[in-house]
Amino acid sequence: MEDEMQGRILIYRPLTGPYLTFLLLMTSLLLPYFIEAGILFSLSLGIPPYLIFGVFASSLFGSCLNLKVAEVESIQPITYFEEVSFFGIRWRIPSVRYGKRKTLIAVNLGGALIPTAFSIYLLFNLGGSFFSYLKVLVAFLVVTLVVNKAARPVRGLGIAVPTFVPPLTSALTAAILYPIYVKTNPFIVAYVAGTLGSLVGADLLNLDKVSKLGASVVSIGGAGVFDGIYMSGIMSVFLLWLFIL
Repeated sequence: MEDEMQGRILIYRPLTGPYLTFLLLMTSLLLPYFIEAGILFSLSLGIPPYLIFGVFASSLFGSCLNLKVAEVESIQPITYFEEVSFFGIRWRIPSVRYGKRKTLIAVNLGGALIPTAFSIYLLFNLGGSFFSYLKVLVAFLVVTLVVNKAARPVRGLGIAVPTFVPPLTSALTAAILYPIYVKTNPFIVAYVAGTLGSLVGADLLNLDKVSKLGASVVSIGGAGVFDGIYMSGIMSVFLLWLFIL
């Protein structure tokens, strides 16, 4: 797919065809669990049962859209790759050329904006006691720390994290915290911690390294981090199904 530059929006497909197909197939195969979890979840939050699956689907297809927010001067020569490999996954990146050494910073729609908006919605509807929000905070801090330690700068790509580090960390943390003091919806704990913890731990805490990566485009929540955020959502649905059924 060719890159398109339209105003402040950068359109390109960060996932290669086979990997995008794999995530789409996984989402489709798990549709019964999404629907069942959505029905149970709607009983307490009053949301449509298809909302959870809709969030994942829109997040997957929204990974192609990036909102340009800034440019920084690169202290390294810009590397123009069509694909970059990390941890067995090949990421597609756009070939954006400037006269000077500039790295464009963007925010990914499917990997940052949609998951963050849904996380905020879940937090507003969490209910429960102060301890419920404390659990979310603890899980968020744990995921942020682990993801930050696992994140690696990849030349020409940006900051990348091994795919299963965010979901496994958020799922395990939510499972441990679930029975403590008051039972808090594990889906909310895992999803919010996995999503926001990945964005903060991988991207936001490493913004100071952007100028050293020699990348033409660095997308917050995009290539290198998107699949970890997406998988965090899938595992959080499994937690909801496991604990409530």
